[in-house]
Amino acid sequence: MSLKLDTRVVDGVTVVSGQGRIVFGEESTALRGTLKDLLTSTRQIVLNLSGVSYIDSGGLGMLVGAYSSARSAGADIKLAGLGQRLRDVLQITKLVTVFEVYDSEAQAIAAYRRTV
Repeated sequence: MSLKLDTRVVDGVTVVSGQGRIVFGEESTALRGTLKDLLTSTRQIVLNLSGVSYIDSGGLGMLVGAYSSARSAGADIKLAGLGQRLRDVLQITKLVTVFEVYDSEAQAIAAYRRTV
């Protein structure tokens, strides 16, 4: 299943929702391109992964690269809606210490309000 992306703005925060799998190749390249384009115009991004069923090492590498690019640009990417499988992967790889992870999209958006 390919990755479908939907981008919208909620309370001034750009939300990117993914549906499908984030794997090495077309899927991770599409997500990286979307995030790279958004970083030229926004500093607050929530990546809603509630519709993502699987992520491989290529997808994880892309997320880390996007996060690093965002931080270099003075922006931030927060993750929301991770299923148990994705939470386990972030825990095992210790990436849970890198990303801010929220149970819901609304909580991630609210976290931006607290930091302003």
